[in-house]
Amino acid sequence: MPRLDTTHTPIPPRRVVSGMRPTGALHLGHFHGVLTNWLQLQATHECLFFVADWHAMTDQDQPLRDEAISEMVLDWLAAGIDPARATLFIQSRMPEHAELFTLLALHTPLAWLERVPGFREQEHPSFGRLGYPLLQAADILVYKGEAVPVGQDQAAHLELAREVARRMNQRLGRDLFPEPQLLLSQTPKLGGLDGRKMSKSLGNTIAMREAPDATRAKILAMPTDPARVRRDDVGDPACCPVWALHEVSTGDAQRSELAAGCRSAAIGCVDCKQVLLDGLLPQQSAWRERAAAFEPKQVHWMVEVGTERARALARKTLREVREGLGLHA
Repeated sequence: MPRLDTTHTPIPPRRVVSGMRPTGALHLGHFHGVLTNWLQLQATHECLFFVADWHAMTDQDQPLRDEAISEMVLDWLAAGIDPARATLFIQSRMPEHAELFTLLALHTPLAWLERVPGFREQEHPSFGRLGYPLLQAADILVYKGEAVPVGQDQAAHLELAREVARRMNQRLGRDLFPEPQLLLSQTPKLGGLDGRKMSKSLGNTIAMREAPDATRAKILAMPTDPARVRRDDVGDPACCPVWALHEVSTGDAQRSELAAGCRSAAIGCVDCKQVLLDGLLPQQSAWRERAAAFEPKQVHWMVEVGTERARALARKTLREVREGLGLHA
């Protein structure tokens, strides 16, 4: 299920740090693109997973909603993220992130931030957008994170964090910060109902805890290979948006049978969609049952406990940084 490239990490890193913006209830793209990797990592590493609400504020004008945070964390729990094995917390509850960001900013050349891909394409970038990758570095370094699971689009941000760690270590005269390693996700962006990347902004998603009737209606209405106008027309799975969901949800053997059936017209598109539903609906049912077992106060308490656990680590790092910089007060 999870696909992480760790070929360049002969000794598995011990502490992993990763965050997600609070977008509310998560969809299948979030599960297969992020949460499956988190599930693998929590079994083998010390993991800190956080709600990146400060990062979300750099790209939106509207206030964040508490429901968006709680719904997202509930989906983490529904997927199997275990607060007894991983530390779950909210970024904005941790002023230590902001303090380390400030101290890093005092020693980070402006040119390093301006060269991060995407910044110069912004029409009217804010200081928050300029400092976005540096805040990411603070998020990682404040816990002395040794590895970060990210997609290829975030590789440049992680390289900046490594440069910042090296520079601060030189400034402090000791190797306080490890240089975080890249754990590159091999899971491609999951296609949505229309074949484009699954995204809430495009309205082409299937929620993890979508109601069965809604999931069924969405899947059955999905477009398929345009060459299959009639039932006996042969098709090509690579041209079918439904196939992207099969690639992450259906086993290899059954997927091979479906591909052969599509190419020979031995099965129709409805048959192919039904196999997908047979695998997806029970999985969604399990997520809904797991989520229903958590009371809102229980979820809140889990995050509170995680926040205090994270704060203890962050405060220790800040004490060491302050001492190294001569800030003894």
